[in-house]
Amino acid sequence: MENLSGDYDVYPGATDRALRRYRAFLGPAGRRPLYPQDAECSCRGCSFDDVRHARDVLAEVLRQLPFRARAELKRQVACLDAVYIERTLPDPFAGDRQWRSDRWWRRRLAGGREAG
Repeated sequence: MENLSGDYDVYPGATDRALRRYRAFLGPAGRRPLYPQDAECSCRGCSFDDVRHARDVLAEVLRQLPFRARAELKRQVACLDAVYIERTLPDPFAGDRQWRSDRWWRRRLAGGREAG
């Protein structure tokens, strides 16, 4: 599917990279809030520095996958989403700050550095 995608951000290995990045962001144990960081470079490789971009890629992949593969990936992503919601804080001003504020994962507070 990645080979056939016309989306710039979906290329061979992008799904695996996005899942690994999402898991790594959520991986540190603890109860302190996590704050996604902005990517310093917007190329498709460096964009993964921003976990929200990784989630964007997963959303696009889910949209393009056939039913059975989509269901399997959707279960994995749903578990990660639950942790993301639990470990990040809502941003009441996301509509003014985020270019894709229509996506719920972009409506969370972000900081300059990923830290809790």
